[in-house]
Amino acid sequence: MRSGTVLYDGSKIGANLETGHGVVIREECIIGEHVSVWSNTVVDYGCRIGNRVKIHANCYIAQFTWLEDDAFLAPGVTIANDLYPGDTRSAQLMSGPHIGAGAQIGVNVTILPFVHIGAGAMIGSGSVVTRDIPAGMVAYGNPAVPHRRVTDLPEIGQRVADLSERAPLTPSSSAPQRAPLAERAPHEQRAPLTERTGR
Repeated sequence: MRSGTVLYDGSKIGANLETGHGVVIREECIIGEHVSVWSNTVVDYGCRIGNRVKIHANCYIAQFTWLEDDAFLAPGVTIANDLYPGDTRSAQLMSGPHIGAGAQIGVNVTILPFVHIGAGAMIGSGSVVTRDIPAGMVAYGNPAVPHRRVTDLPEIGQRVADLSERAPLTPSSSAPQRAPLAERAPHEQRAPLTERTGR
């Protein structure tokens, strides 16, 4: 556990928990083994988190959320649990979403209360999930809707090749030409900091 981690009394946490800096895990949570929670993330009380779950930096996991085994949350995921904030009856019925085994949630996704994201689903970055997403589907948008199956996605090598071969947004005849990403030597894969920032 890195500096600034706060674990409240009253949670049950399995072996090999790993945390970043400034992590807060509240009371009455049940957390499995080999779970990673990265910097500045808050896991509020009463959550259920399975084995091998990875929660990246700057996430908020609302009370009564359920993350099944092998789920992954990218940085900035925000989870809600209250349909009508400030309403007494709504507070009595609070429930976070249920995220299925192996589901992958992209950067800065917002997930609303009571939503069920099926096992192995993938949610695109910046989406707002307001309704259930079936297992194994790729969903994105605001509101997020399913577009295709995860198994229909292009193979990762082809996707990287396609991205590296796109023409620049502002072509310049004076700009140096570089080989496609897949053809570059390992040391050429990422430009030096001075080249990327101009400093």
